Formats: sequence, C-alpha cells, structure tokens
Amino acid sequence: MAIAGITDFFQEIARDLHSSLYLAIGGTLEEDSRDWTAHAVELISSSIKVLILLVIVGFFYWLAIYLVKHNSARIRLNERRANIVRSVLRYMWVVASMLAIMSQIYFDPSTVKSTAKASVWAGIYYVLWASSGQIIHKVLQHYGLNASIEQLLKNILTVLILVFGLASVMAQFGFDIVSLVAGLGIVGLAVGFAAQSTLANFIAGITILIDQAFQVGDWININDVEGRVVIISLRTTHILTRDNITVIVPNATVASSEVTNLTSKNFIRFDIRVRIALEGDIDAARSEILKVLSDTDVVLSRPETSATVAEIGESGIFFIVRFWVKPASVARMPKIKEDLTENIKRAFDAANIMTPYPHIRLLMPKDSDYPITGQSFTADKQPTAETATTTPLLDKKSN
Repeated sequence: MAIAGITDFFQEIARDLHSSLYLAIGGTLEEDSRDWTAHAVELISSSIKVLILLVIVGFFYWLAIYLVKHNSARIRLNERRANIVRSVLRYMWVVASMLAIMSQIYFDPSTVKSTAKASVWAGIYYVLWASSGQIIHKVLQHYGLNASIEQLLKNILTVLILVFGLASVMAQFGFDIVSLVAGLGIVGLAVGFAAQSTLANFIAGITILIDQAFQVGDWININDVEGRVVIISLRTTHILTRDNITVIVPNATVASSEVTNLTSKNFIRFDIRVRIALEGDIDAARSEILKVLSDTDVVLSRPETSATVAEIGESGIFFIVRFWVKPASVARMPKIKEDLTENIKRAFDAANIMTPYPHIRLLMPKDSDYPITGQSFTADKQPTAETATTTPLLDKKSN
C-alpha cells in the first residue's frame, strides 16, 4: 500500500510537468488530444523569429555604438556625454529586445503597447536624471554657490525624478496615480506635524547653505562657541573648537542666532592691552611694542600695526596694541596674544621701561621738604626697617 501511494504521487507530478510543458509550447488544456508536433513547430518558428529580431536589433545597437565611438570628437562629445549616449543606446537595445520577445510569445498586444510607452517614459526620466547633475553644477558654479548646495539639489531632484518617473510608468498600466499622490500628500502632512523640529532644522539648513554666511572651513563664533566649521548638514552644523571638541548645533539655532564669521575676509585685526608706569616714556614704549610686532611672523606688515594710549589710569598708562593676521592664524590666536604679551614685557625690561605693580611709597620728614613734590619711584630704593618702624608716616602714595 505504501509503495502504491508513492507511485501515484510521482505519477501525479509527472502529469503536472507534462501539462505545464504543453502549455509552455502554446497548447491548451481544453484540447481533446495534445498535438505536440504542431505546437512544437509553432514554438520553433516563434523562437526563430525572436532570434532574427534580436540579431537585427543587436546589429543596429552595435552600429550606433561604433559611430559614437569613432565620431565623438567630430560631434564634440566629451567623456561624460559619450557615456550618457552609450547608456541611452544600451537602454534602447534592451527595451527593443524585450518588446521583440514579448511580441512573439503570446503577450496581449495592449500589454506590449503599455510596456513600450512605459519604457519610453522611463528612458526620458533616465536622461533627465543623468544630465541633471551637470546642469546643476554649471548653474551653481555660475552663481558661486558651494558644493553642499549642489549635493542637496541633486538629492532633491533625484527623488522628484524617481517619484514622477515611477508614477508615469505605473500610469501606463492603468494605476490610479491621482489617488496615490493624494495618499502620499496626506502621509507627508502627518509626518510634517510629527517632526516639526526636524523639519525646522531641515529648512534652516537649506537657508544656511543658500545664504552662505559661512562655509566649511570658516572660523565662526555662535552663542559663545568658537571654532572651525567642519560639517554643514541638513539638520545640524558641526563646529570643532580649539580644544578639539566637536560642538553640534541644530541649524534652527544657527539660523536664529548672531553668527560672527572671523575668516570671511583676507585678514583680521585683533588687539591686546599693555601698560607702563605713569613715569614711563610713551614714545620709547611705543617703539618697543612696534618692534616686537614687526619681529612676529604671523603679524602682517600691511595693514600697519599701531600702539596708542587708550587710557591713563591710577596705576599706569594703558596701551591698546592693534595688529592684523591671516585667517589661517585665527585658530592660534590665544597663543599668539600670549606670546606677544610676554615678548613685550621682555622688551620693556631690556629697555628699562617699568611696568606698574601695586606698591606703597613712604616719604619721611628728613628725606623731604614741604610741600612734597612728586618724583619717580625706583624699585631698588627700599625703606630700612629702622625708618619704617621709628619714623612717623607723613604721606602714602599708591602708584
């Protein structure tokens, strides 16, 4: 019984294979008797027709490729355009071969016609996609926009071409595109409400890229964060600080904040403050300051540096020292200022120009006549312990 059941199982499989093969060569199950010879002859005939059509289509494809290859210089085709033409010809060859096969293997004529129309629409959108990159590049280059905008527009255009191309192809096969687009619009509206912050950052990112207030590589200051811009994405801006820390700022915050671009021009001016004693020689101090600036490599000689008296205070004369540097030096500005301050102090010491510090000057009756006149204070003149303790104090002066 078991062997008989297995035999029936395999016989059933054989009958199914027999019927499937007969259907494949063009027969029908409703026929009283299966005429294998007639349908086999018909299948061979169709195969020969398909083969002939494929050979003809392939010959024209080879001829077109040959002409493009050997006449690209004459018709002024660069490498990119030649690749686009070859891709279009290859696409046409594949589509023509597919239609030739479909027309000979009992496809419904309406299906073949719809496939042909869909292939034409797909080819048109492919050409648009292939040439859009070069067009966008030329337009942005003409208006001086950066590469981030170019990539953004390419991505947006690619999505639009894909959506419209898919809709056009599906429309040729009877799909209701209006309902599909309406459904996508409702979904997009729901997603927009659910991701308002992300959408705000996205729109702000587009605004930043279009305005070009700063670009990748610029040194900016935003909300007390100072550093070099390393990435401008559609959602965030990445800033690398002097401490090698990456600060990620949402684009919505960047768009609504005051941004200082320190490297937008060819050179930038900075300043430091130094001071000398009230009794110091202003001209001599200015000469030493300017000499230190001229000996510093990162400080530009043009525009000229300056050292002017900003204030005469209770404890000294304050100079404001202004100098210019290249944008590449902005990242090292704290170190540059520290070195300048140190070098100016050394120059003052070498020129015997005193820098003020808190001290008390004691004037004794035996050392002074009345009225007491102001005189320079020298650091090497110190009161003795005896005079400091036994002589009454007549005057105090803070310098």
